[in-house]
Amino acid sequence: MQCGMNLQREGDSWQVLPRDFPTNNGGMCRKGWTSATLLEHPERLTKPLLREKNTDDFRAVSWEEALDFVANRWRQIQSAKGRDRVGIFGSGALTNEKAYALGKFARVALATSNIDYNGRFCMASGAAGGNRAFGVDRGLPFPMSDIARADAVFLFGSNVAETMPPIVQWFEKLRENGGKLLVSDPRATPTVQNADFHLQVTPGSDIALALGMLFVAIEEDLLDREFIQSRTEGFERVAKTAMNYWPARVEKLTGIDEIQLRETTRLLARGNSMFLTARGTEQHANGSDTVSAIINLALALGKVGKPLNGYGCLTGQGNGQGGREHGQKADQLPGYRKIDDPADRAYIAKIWGIEERDLPQKGRSGYEMLDAIGAPDGICSLWVVGSNLAVSTPRAGHIQNRLRELELLVVSDFFLSETAQLAHVVFPTAQWAEEEGTMTNLEGRVIKRNRAKTPPEGVLTDAQTMHELAKRLGCGEKFPTQPRDLFDELRLATQGATADYSGVSYEKVERENGVFWPCNAEKSPDGTPRMFLEKFAHPSGRARFFDVDFWGLPEEPDADFPFYFTTGRVMGHYQSGTQTRRVTELQAATPEVFVEIHPDAARELNIENGARVRVSSRRGEAIGAAKITEEIRADTLFMPFHWGGKSCANLLTIPALDPTSKMPEFKVCAAKIERLETIETVAETII
Repeated sequence: MQCGMNLQREGDSWQVLPRDFPTNNGGMCRKGWTSATLLEHPERLTKPLLREKNTDDFRAVSWEEALDFVANRWRQIQSAKGRDRVGIFGSGALTNEKAYALGKFARVALATSNIDYNGRFCMASGAAGGNRAFGVDRGLPFPMSDIARADAVFLFGSNVAETMPPIVQWFEKLRENGGKLLVSDPRATPTVQNADFHLQVTPGSDIALALGMLFVAIEEDLLDREFIQSRTEGFERVAKTAMNYWPARVEKLTGIDEIQLRETTRLLARGNSMFLTARGTEQHANGSDTVSAIINLALALGKVGKPLNGYGCLTGQGNGQGGREHGQKADQLPGYRKIDDPADRAYIAKIWGIEERDLPQKGRSGYEMLDAIGAPDGICSLWVVGSNLAVSTPRAGHIQNRLRELELLVVSDFFLSETAQLAHVVFPTAQWAEEEGTMTNLEGRVIKRNRAKTPPEGVLTDAQTMHELAKRLGCGEKFPTQPRDLFDELRLATQGATADYSGVSYEKVERENGVFWPCNAEKSPDGTPRMFLEKFAHPSGRARFFDVDFWGLPEEPDADFPFYFTTGRVMGHYQSGTQTRRVTELQAATPEVFVEIHPDAARELNIENGARVRVSSRRGEAIGAAKITEEIRADTLFMPFHWGGKSCANLLTIPALDPTSKMPEFKVCAAKIERLETIETVAETII
């Protein structure tokens, strides 16, 4: 969301104060209120660390020694084995300027094709679905305040009450205005408890639900035929597939009966309706197709490209939107330019001052790059900037082993995360309040984050680190250290592109409380808060239906592993917990991992509330405390993913990849649960 806040120094600490900003109107969640705690945290990294050879011990070294060591090893590896043997893994937490610079660093300073980022594990399927249908990916193509004015909003796989609490105000206003909130989720989450309708689907079955609703819309003639004819293409084939999803079949696939299916479809067809997806729907091996099925339904009902209607993807990282726009993805150049498009390549090569032939081609996607470590053509060195791969990747135990095989693992972070603990070199980096830069929130609103304090002595910003490394690689002049210089270059690099920032400036962003892209000085000088009102981004100006089917899950429960296993977040923690597990108030609120299990299943397995349990899949096992609740399906187990060590939920998950987005299957695998007969403590993984 990029909630607005102010920081104020009080004695030896910083205090967060509310700010009247359009996204959050002064409200924040507990993570926002406590965020300044980490600025002065005693475990903060303030010196580069170099691992002692053949040990698990680090020693603090000078920046010169650390930078020289890394640059020399990169040169040696690339000279002996090839340019693509060095890779970079970025983050949706980086500012636009740093995301842009990191993509450029990979392709210019290292000349490697292997760069990707953790957004591949987050918003990639939502992006793929949006690109298919509309020709562009922007999380919400309308301001989030529009939510309050719709007649109905359908949340697919989203628990905003815990993941983005300040956005809940817009849903509360929706209901106060007489609108309805519908939620599809296997769990009765806090979001569900404040909704009007709960469709408690079988995990991974939202695609079948959307196809079944389209069947009802066709059968009951709820379609907006004029909209379909005048503003879309490809409906007939999609309609033919949908007719295979009659209500009785959909009930078997999803658990949703015919009455719910028909009532929900009729409600959404009547007035102004919005369809919003998040990770519960997208983090699947068929996530792109699921998003397409939901968009197909929205298009068929005529609920896109009109005020107070639309489809949106609720972006899940701080700069999840901007981070995926400017070149961190293996197949992408700044502004959503395509790395395999000759015109895009020529344009960016000119901006960067290199020959087009020297610009690398498409590299491996995130998981594919990590999984290929140790292969004859896999990477030998990886620079991880702002990600904690040891906790956040599927089949995490396997990836931890892969990271250990690297000749050189370099990590930039604030703290010694589980991934940093495996590194050969750790670069300390500036935190969010210690540097200025822009972020782009889930609405496509470009906002400016001002610097409140200087970094601790001995800490560089990521831009400074890139400059110093690039200088040692012979191209330091191509990498400015000042965010404004990087942003001006980004503006030029995106001019005329899909995500056009050329008309944006720091001054305009601050003056306007953010500027919505696309913003071009000539075509759209004031930005574009609402997209698609006149045309879609495809050359025809029409939205495209995309035919999809439901082929089942990569792994179904069976006699050995009888439960669906799914993962998610809790209110107090964020991502891999590297930061939030170090905040006393947040850690006290949720001190350890838990496993939700239905009372019927718990009774059958003789598991008591709070008992130590082991959850296992074909890939690994994790330990937590049983949380018996009727808010989950009897065939499903839920575990939050914010912990590492023996508590790491991703030790169980399956890396089946979506063929389009390359999103791994985080949300469903087959698992079993058992009570531990002996007390086994959950490993503490923070040093």
